[in-house]
Amino acid sequence: MTNNGFTLWFTGLSGSGKSTLAEYITPILIERGTPVEVLDGDVVRTNLSKGLGFSKEDRDTNIRRIGFVANMLARNGVCSITAAISPYSAVRDECRAQCDATFVEVYVEAPLAVVEERDTKGLYAKARSGEIKNFTGVSDPYEAPTNAEIEVHTGDESIEESAKKILTWLEGKGLVQPAANATA
Repeated sequence: MTNNGFTLWFTGLSGSGKSTLAEYITPILIERGTPVEVLDGDVVRTNLSKGLGFSKEDRDTNIRRIGFVANMLARNGVCSITAAISPYSAVRDECRAQCDATFVEVYVEAPLAVVEERDTKGLYAKARSGEIKNFTGVSDPYEAPTNAEIEVHTGDESIEESAKKILTWLEGKGLVQPAANATA
């Protein structure tokens, strides 16, 4: 088993399944002997980036902070999973460039119609009515990755199928142990 940490950077629209995938894959990785820490966008914004708004500058600052913490964890042997929209490719690329360990970008793709249907908080409706400004995918851009190491399509795939794609890639690169039984 490798003791090399790495960053598993989930990016995608709000409601695409980033946090759901992070929650699903974390116990699997732990069971395989990989120490894991999840940096969820909403949790980080509440605890590490309190006071930041949703301007491009504030979003960039938030993502840089997540990238800094993810790098600290990864270089110390932890799999740091980020689950934040991280809408701008330049800042994702900046986080990748500053990472001292393996950086694995996972594009959690889901069509806008699917994420709007999943939206339990009503954020997309509020954005469309103008109640929420600068909302990614509606009134603010989301720059999809063009060279992500892994791409999952949560509008078409089950969580198990998406997780299997991720785990298979990580196993192939020697970042995680293969499952003892081939079910996970």
